[in-house]
Amino acid sequence: MTPAQSSTEIALTPPEVLKSCPIDNTFRIIGKKFTVLILRNMIYSGQNHFNQFLNTIEGINPNTLSTRLREMEKNKIIERKIFHETPVRIEYSLTEKGKELLPILDQMAAFSMKHAPEIFRDNKTSSFREVTGRKPASF
Repeated sequence: MTPAQSSTEIALTPPEVLKSCPIDNTFRIIGKKFTVLILRNMIYSGQNHFNQFLNTIEGINPNTLSTRLREMEKNKIIERKIFHETPVRIEYSLTEKGKELLPILDQMAAFSMKHAPEIFRDNKTSSFREVTGRKPASF
């Protein structure tokens, strides 16, 4: 072990292995602009209608929202249900695969709560439990 290494250091991955990187693959599925925010709204706010997303995700436009929802459906993260009523109603819901993203979103939120206190009115670092009343979901 070199002086710069410690027993908790992560081993470096050879560049040729990174071409089939599972982190990159996940990023390809949920890393496009607004996808995580749509997931956030579905998971934490229970939103399931196009206009709910459109009205609560800052900066998203209808075309981008429609594209992201189609991509998420194609990737089997969400499913779309059409209600043949007048007017036609469409609801989006998380699939089991989509629900498995909860721990990732929880960890993203916990990281921000710990390391970006400026997002809170009082400018104080907060734990995930202090803000949500629960521990972050884990795998």
